[in-house]
Parts: sequence; C-alpha cells; structure tokens
Amino acid sequence: MNISLRSKALHALVPTTLLAILCGCASPPPPVPVEDRSSIATEREPTAAPAPPPSLTLDAYKAHVARHIVERNADRTFSGRLPPMLPAIVVVNITVDRDGQMTDVRVQRSRDPDASRVALASMLRSGPLPRPQGLLAANSGAVTFSETFLFDRDYRFQLRTLAGPQ
Repeated sequence: MNISLRSKALHALVPTTLLAILCGCASPPPPVPVEDRSSIATEREPTAAPAPPPSLTLDAYKAHVARHIVERNADRTFSGRLPPMLPAIVVVNITVDRDGQMTDVRVQRSRDPDASRVALASMLRSGPLPRPQGLLAANSGAVTFSETFLFDRDYRFQLRTLAGPQ
C-alpha cells in the first residue's frame, strides 16, 4: 500500500477545516431585555462558599477530643519536639455516649503506674467530651476509640493524635 505524505496531510486537514466551518455557524445568544439585566448582574456576583458540614470521621472526632483534653489540662501538657526516649507511654481506651459522657475509660497499655494515673486523671478532668455526632450506629449508643499519652520525664504529656511527625 503506497500512501503519499501529501494524501496524509489532506486527510488531516479535512477534519480541521470542517470543525472551523461548524464553529463559525453558531448563532449568537438572543439579546437580554434591559429589565432582566439587573438579575443577571446579581447572579454573577461572587458569594461566600457554604460552610462544609462537620466531619463525621473518627479521626476528625479524635482530633477534636484531643484538643479538648489538652485545653482542660494545659498545665499538664508540653508542646514541641518529643524527647528521644519517652519515659512513659500510656494507651487509654475511651467509650463516649451520644451526649459526650465518658461511660468507660481504661488503660489498655502502660508500664508506668504513675503515668497511668496522670492519664486517667486527665481524662476525668476533661469530661464531658464533645458529642460524637454522626459516628454512632443506629443501634449503638456509644463510640469507643483509643488515645495515646506520650510523657516526658516530668510526667507532662502530649497526645499522639496531635503530636506531629517526629
């Protein structure tokens, strides 16, 4: 089959020419009567974006709860970089009902009884917690999650949910 370069160029030119002709055939939009122009101007004015609905993810709720705990225990927390060797780490399981009441708070893992007491006392000072809106199943009256308390040598803590990458 022998196709010359000229015939290939001609085949490529035909669709382009046809497209240009069709685009030129479009009729302009009908004019808008003067009395209707004021509504067009207000329709095009920028409006504020609607506020997004509250996040219903467990991670977002845990972050909200962690900020709440830190606010209620500001004198017992520290910020900034974590020490290279954490003297104590306590993992606490928390169960919260639909009203934000803690129905169960338990130490899941700890090797330091003093740090465990500080973590539990901090949780008690934090109650009630924010409501877990949208996280409860229809037949469930509570949500359970864990939070990790990271302690320095003075038994001040950061919460793992809020601690950035180290």
